[in-house]
Amino acid sequence: MQHPKSLALLGAVCSLTVTVAAAGSVPRGVGPEFISHYQNKEFACIANPSIVISLDRVNDNTCDCPDGSDEPGTAACAFIDPLSPEQPLYGSPSGTTNTTRSLPGFWCNNKGHIGGYIPFTFVNDGICDYDVCCDGSDENGSANGVKCENRCAAIGKEYRRLAEERKKAHAKAIVKKQEMIKQASELRQQAEARVVALEKDVKDLEAKKEALEREYARVQNEEAGKIVRRKAGAGGKLGVLVGLAKDRVEELREALRLVTEDRETMRGKKNELEAILAQLKQDHDPNSKDEGVSAAIKSFEDWTAREASADQSEFLESDINEILKEDDETNGVNWKAFEEHQGDTDILYDFDAYIPPFIRDVLHDKIRIVRKWLISNGMMADPATDGSESSAVKAAREAAEGAAQELSQKTRELEQEKSDLQKDFGPSDIFRAIQGKCAEIDAGEYTYELCWLDKTLQKSKKGHASSNMGNYARIDIATADEEDRVDGRSLGSGPRMVMRYENGQTCWNGPQRRTDVWLGCAETEEIWRVSEAEKCVYKLEVGTPAACEDDTVKKSHEKDELTCITAAEPNVTIAGGKLKEGYPLQTTHRFGRQVIYSLDALLDEIYARPNHSYELYDPLRAIYKAEADTDTDTDTEAWSGQNPRQETSTERTKGGDDDPEVEAPVTPRNKRTGQWLRAAQS
Repeated sequence: MQHPKSLALLGAVCSLTVTVAAAGSVPRGVGPEFISHYQNKEFACIANPSIVISLDRVNDNTCDCPDGSDEPGTAACAFIDPLSPEQPLYGSPSGTTNTTRSLPGFWCNNKGHIGGYIPFTFVNDGICDYDVCCDGSDENGSANGVKCENRCAAIGKEYRRLAEERKKAHAKAIVKKQEMIKQASELRQQAEARVVALEKDVKDLEAKKEALEREYARVQNEEAGKIVRRKAGAGGKLGVLVGLAKDRVEELREALRLVTEDRETMRGKKNELEAILAQLKQDHDPNSKDEGVSAAIKSFEDWTAREASADQSEFLESDINEILKEDDETNGVNWKAFEEHQGDTDILYDFDAYIPPFIRDVLHDKIRIVRKWLISNGMMADPATDGSESSAVKAAREAAEGAAQELSQKTRELEQEKSDLQKDFGPSDIFRAIQGKCAEIDAGEYTYELCWLDKTLQKSKKGHASSNMGNYARIDIATADEEDRVDGRSLGSGPRMVMRYENGQTCWNGPQRRTDVWLGCAETEEIWRVSEAEKCVYKLEVGTPAACEDDTVKKSHEKDELTCITAAEPNVTIAGGKLKEGYPLQTTHRFGRQVIYSLDALLDEIYARPNHSYELYDPLRAIYKAEADTDTDTDTEAWSGQNPRQETSTERTKGGDDDPEVEAPVTPRNKRTGQWLRAAQS
């Protein structure tokens, strides 16, 4: 597989080869790195140079070389493969076709777009393979007279337009990513500030709670030293019984209310379950061999029959509602009539009927004063308190309980904030900026919903039912290897972030659902595709700016591999980047078996042997770039055969700071084979 940066690097190296080769006659289907083998008066088989044939036997639709190199433009040698059955073949050292082709395929030059190889079996098969051969060179009219027009101008133009759009979208996504990182940083700082504030609040509340608890204990001890008040309220002994009865009735009424609420909840769940089973019964195919589903439907039918024949309770809702009403003078028990019964001490007030009025007023005043004193000192119960704790004790108790509740709440908030800070929010905490947000996509009969760092859901379009496909667990790194799409909505290839959502709802006769959320670069958060890789294991391909990388990071992820690209512009030169003198470049001239260990030696080799093409292998990932030289006259001299390095070596290798960078387009993947093709820009 090839990478765009590697392709751009070699544009300078191979451009000379293509320019020189264009002057001569190159057989149909020969790739730029193999041109040198077809420049002589006779042709020697690439893998078997001892076998020499005349040039007129190249592309004559007859396989003369064991490696098939004499038929670069036909399908005559397409049968040659290491895994094919052994067959006699004249000239082969082994005497069979059990060998390997030297050529990777038929080369489509695709001037104006991207060149590439296609399998020999696609050559002259009567099908125009415009996905790779936009110039139509794979069909020359020999198969049913099919000839393919050259569409490279239109395809190349559209490709460059889409590439420019993707580039602009990527730039916007990078800006959005930086905004997300900034927002995430601010949110983290706010969370850290909340933790500091909550820790102070918890410490203060702990001290406050301890102080209020000490005050509550002090008030209780102070009240305990007083004469114990009588427990009975107004009405004497009858008042005690009335109070107990009233409390018991209220307890029973509250219990009835809770049971009624639970009944309504269970009734709703029962109705929902009946609806689900009824729908399952309606959709079930009687001829289905799923015994589990059939047994469930049969049990549901039996239960429905028993439910229909069961006796229904005659206890009406109105009866329950009537019982739940509060007691008053017109409903239930009139407790007030019992509570107003004379107390044991109130009988003393009946004597005032026998006292003269002028003495009665004086006695009432004295009695009120003495009664207040007795009540305040705990020697007599206050009828208004109904035998409850004193106001001082009650106030102290409520203050201590309030402080304990507030401390408990603040402690929970502190634990949540600390847990949030320890959670994995991805690189630079970036996913903190979209935590709690959700994205949806419609697929078939379902709507799939992704809630960032929360859960994934599968919601039915036919009803309101939904299934939890997993709860957020962690972020992993996995390698993607997918074809790049024209619209850019794909994972591509290389390491990608994968969010794991696990422990979802259990499948029918299966495991718990889980979801792998693969992240690709996009300007906004959006779900691209949904698939079920295996039973109850889902894969979401999702775009987000958080997954975008700038060019510097992309370079560090590029794999080391042999690559070659040709460039049409003769004014493209190579610049050294970070390469230092004597740095081992390990540049290999593939067929000449020559190894070059420095950039200077590489450029000297290019001008000394212009008919060769070179492939660079850089295991140490030295950074290069192909730059356009604006000096047209100098470039003309270079490509006419003169080596400009003899006169302006420093200028030619250094390059200008303002020169634009030349980038090669993405290497295509063949649609019919799924294999990556060696590509070149032409």
